[in-house]
Amino acid sequence: MVFGIIGGLGIFLLGMKSVSEGMQAVAGDKLRKLINAVTNNRFVACGIGTLVTAIIQSSSVTTVIVVGLVNAGLMNLTQAIGVIFGANIGTTITAWILVVKISEYGLPLLGISAMFYLFTKKDKIRYLSMALMGLGMVFFGLELMKNGFAPLKTMPEFQAWFSRFSPTTYVGVIKCILVGTVLTAIVQSSSATTVITMSLAFNGVIDYPTAAALVMGQNIGTTVTAMLASLGTSTNARRAAWAHTLFNVAGVLLLIPLFGPYIKAVQAFIHWHSGLTASTPVITDGITTYPHMMEAIAITHTFFNVFNTILFLPFVRPLANMLIRFIPEKAVPERPKLTALDIRMFDAPALGIEQSKREILTMASAAAEMMKMLKEVIVSPDEEKEKTEQIFEKEGELDVMQKEIVEFISAIIEGNIPHNVAEESRRQLRMADELESISDYIANILKLNLKLHQTQQKMTAEGLTAIIDLHDNVAEYIELINKAMKNDDSSVLPPAEIEGKGITELMKKYRNEHLARVSSGQASPLKSLIYTDMLNSYRRIKDHGLNIAEVLAGEK
Repeated sequence: MVFGIIGGLGIFLLGMKSVSEGMQAVAGDKLRKLINAVTNNRFVACGIGTLVTAIIQSSSVTTVIVVGLVNAGLMNLTQAIGVIFGANIGTTITAWILVVKISEYGLPLLGISAMFYLFTKKDKIRYLSMALMGLGMVFFGLELMKNGFAPLKTMPEFQAWFSRFSPTTYVGVIKCILVGTVLTAIVQSSSATTVITMSLAFNGVIDYPTAAALVMGQNIGTTVTAMLASLGTSTNARRAAWAHTLFNVAGVLLLIPLFGPYIKAVQAFIHWHSGLTASTPVITDGITTYPHMMEAIAITHTFFNVFNTILFLPFVRPLANMLIRFIPEKAVPERPKLTALDIRMFDAPALGIEQSKREILTMASAAAEMMKMLKEVIVSPDEEKEKTEQIFEKEGELDVMQKEIVEFISAIIEGNIPHNVAEESRRQLRMADELESISDYIANILKLNLKLHQTQQKMTAEGLTAIIDLHDNVAEYIELINKAMKNDDSSVLPPAEIEGKGITELMKKYRNEHLARVSSGQASPLKSLIYTDMLNSYRRIKDHGLNIAEVLAGEK
């Protein structure tokens, strides 16, 4: 019995993980578009939360992702609350999947999908097979748990122990809620505790009111995952986690006084729908089971979350304002990191890669800003000391950002991720490295210019004009590359190659003119060396920009 229960639960949890990872891999791009479509409209946000959770089959993963996005500043509190409300509805899909009377087909589904997973090379088919394989494990695990819990109904010790939690009184209801809360908090999966509850009810070990009270507790216990995920995050992220907790706790507290009428209403609905009751037994081969209990539990779970959402959705903004009031901003800076990358995105690699892409675009914008400031320093070095400090500061920041991006992406690709996510990860690593190199050469040009002025020397008028012209051309080139990165434009390579050749020819022209000035004695050896190094640094900036264009075109 114990082995069947433990084994069934383990297979069920592994199956849910496979379903979630497989669906994320198959629907990765669609998930990104859904999350990016979240607006301040609470109804849209709620709908997106429902869809995302229905796809990835885990409200815990959805809420953790939301906490991560809020922590990264990519989602505001009002949007997050709407998505969390929707996640509570989306998670009820799991219960309905378990109600479908195909659990005996779990093993065949597992076997067939495993064959496709092992012997198919196409990514989409492999990951869809992984999701179906997980679904097979879910059904097989449910069947094992049903059989494992069956002997409990003939054990007087267990019946006597569980009678203490009979929801015939308000105290009993609260006890059952606490059991559901604690169990869900421990296993970190409301789906797992739902399947345990369904298995107990299916075998008649517990009655329907007890199962309903346990489900209410599971809705509170599932909030623990988001609360743990919010530790060490920004104030807004902690507010989002608290919104999830307050929403579920408030719904349960409101339902406790109405528990009796609520149970009768669900039973009346089942009787109206099927002409049966939740406690109607089914006898097969001399074994009595209560399959309608599973449907009743799914209905209870769904009604609770739908009605709770309908009740609280109009109050999203007041709830957000209340959380802002009672959870104030920290007095000190919250994030020592320069990027908004969040480890909570590891549960959703496709969304994590979207987050790192935003940070790479931030690096690109910073590099373009450095180019603008560099021109001002070259033209007026004595008047732009503040710009000089800012350029060196930004160069250091880009070094740190590149390191954080590499660490983040490296952690993401350690897991089982689809080919398209792995390919995008490789591209991003390369682009981050190229942008960091661009910032290094910008800083190098600045150092050369400072060295020139520290030795009380100045470029000739012709040399300064040439450097500024070359600078403008390279700056425009970087803007071209940045625009392509922002739009993910794979067609940027041909114009980038043409522009790049033009810059190379321009550099050769100015180098030859400089050599002519050196021959005529217009430039000292030190000035000549600095000028040549500056030309070479501009060429290297162009080269790294061209490398990014090649990455976008899929050639590197």
